[in-house]
Amino acid sequence: QWREALQGVDVVVHTAARVHVMDECADDPELLYNRANVDGTEALARQASDAGVRRFVFLSSIKVNGEQTLPGQKFSSRDIPDPRDMYARSKLRAEQALIRVGQASPMDYAIIRPVLVYGPGVRANFAALIKWVAKGLPLPLAGIKNRRSLIALDNLVDVIVRCCEHPAAANQTFLVSDGVDLSTSELLQAVGIALGRPARLFPVPEFALRGLAAILGQSTRAARLLDSLQVDLTEVQARLDWQPPVSCAQQLLSTVAEVRGS
Repeated sequence: QWREALQGVDVVVHTAARVHVMDECADDPELLYNRANVDGTEALARQASDAGVRRFVFLSSIKVNGEQTLPGQKFSSRDIPDPRDMYARSKLRAEQALIRVGQASPMDYAIIRPVLVYGPGVRANFAALIKWVAKGLPLPLAGIKNRRSLIALDNLVDVIVRCCEHPAAANQTFLVSDGVDLSTSELLQAVGIALGRPARLFPVPEFALRGLAAILGQSTRAARLLDSLQVDLTEVQARLDWQPPVSCAQQLLSTVAEVRGS
């Protein structure tokens, strides 16, 4: 129930969600994803519309498009969605619910599907990578030639603000990134530069890494390091006249400083 809080509000930015639960123990986790991510989004959107909110900006996920891209290809907002897990399916259904609300009311919407976000406060795999490099641990990733799009936290905030304000953002879906795609080995080398110490990388064939990960039951985690996932920035650049204001190197410096101090 958000009606009281929504009075006099011009724009809503909705980022709350049930995200990946690594040690899932719920009897029906998909029900929980739908309750939080779909029903919650639809309820907030309907109440926002009733309150006279002008625009609803929704943070979705690149996982709505899919889990990986093939060499030479990039995800676009025009692609047919291909969500592969419960979280991604719930995000797609939330988008669809928001669009229905928008079509039936004066309120417009903007949907943002960010790729992996990094910056101060980052956790999970990205923080683990920083700590591995900081400890000088040798990593068998020197030969990985994938391409992955990332987005700095400061760049994501900047594009959210642009979506709140720009007339051309109305009723659009945007894929966003830093605009510079890195391989896993290049990312680790950039982390090493930010740390002031070189990343210790050595080559192991990709097929061997995938095989070992499969034996250890870590195929999904390995895919995040080995697969490519690139997005096409041309639509958000052209429609919103947007360019990422912060470089990867700049954001990595603040990210590394925060992770090392935690």
